[in-house]
Amino acid sequence: MPTPLVSVSWLRAHLRDPRVRVLDARYALNDPLTGRIAYLGGHVPGAVYADLETDLSGPVQPDGSGGRHPLPDPAALAAWLGSVGVGNDSLVVCYDDPGTGQGFYAARAWWLLRWLGHAGVAVLDGGWPAWVAAGGDVSTEDPSPTPVTFVPDVQADLVATAADVQARGAGTLLIDSRAPGRYRGEVEPIDRRAGHIPGAVNRDWTGALDGSGHWRDAGAQAARLDAGGAPTVTYCGSGVSATPNLLARELAGVPLGPDNRLYAGSWSDWISDDARPVATGEE
Repeated sequence: MPTPLVSVSWLRAHLRDPRVRVLDARYALNDPLTGRIAYLGGHVPGAVYADLETDLSGPVQPDGSGGRHPLPDPAALAAWLGSVGVGNDSLVVCYDDPGTGQGFYAARAWWLLRWLGHAGVAVLDGGWPAWVAAGGDVSTEDPSPTPVTFVPDVQADLVATAADVQARGAGTLLIDSRAPGRYRGEVEPIDRRAGHIPGAVNRDWTGALDGSGHWRDAGAQAARLDAGGAPTVTYCGSGVSATPNLLARELAGVPLGPDNRLYAGSWSDWISDDARPVATGEE
């Protein structure tokens, strides 16, 4: 299985392979029912719906620690995966709809599976629009996969905490994946404070994709992220839209791990403690 991306042609050729499982991760932060409605209206045959809030995130804490989309409990995520037919030998393909401008949910699902130690997972290049444009079959059937057991092997070195961010050395690049206006603190449509973590550089996640919603090649990703050989910690608002930049770094030759980590709580976790510093502008 090619990773971290598979093409529509690969998925069409392997869709009937009993090892292949497909996760439909379409969603919209401003309308949580959008993804489920889109799924019910048509999806890749055999795909199960993966909801950002209920399946791909844990409970939000009252004090805001952990951010707006905390990592799910590994055992709970593993149990859900097993319940939808994803086992340790499965080949998992995740897709969303980059045409909506929010094509980061599939990368979140991809990252979570890698965090659980599952290597056989990829994102569908071009997502749902590419599938439809290529004449892929469309189903409205809500499948009932046979439950299996998924045994997690959590990869702790894929995650950075707020303490790790604060203690990072000068040689570690901190990447803010949000839109430039949010990074500079000019606008903040979601979180209670505007700005960014001091010392972070802005690499808007949307640059990982081209105008058609396909992923740019390795050279373009390396040039866009401009990290050189430095280890990176990447964040966004809540640990979701940062994941395309993590996938992009893997495309550029830096696999997930100590040199390519996610600050999972991200900005919404950072500002849960008022003692943590906040920067604005381009600093």
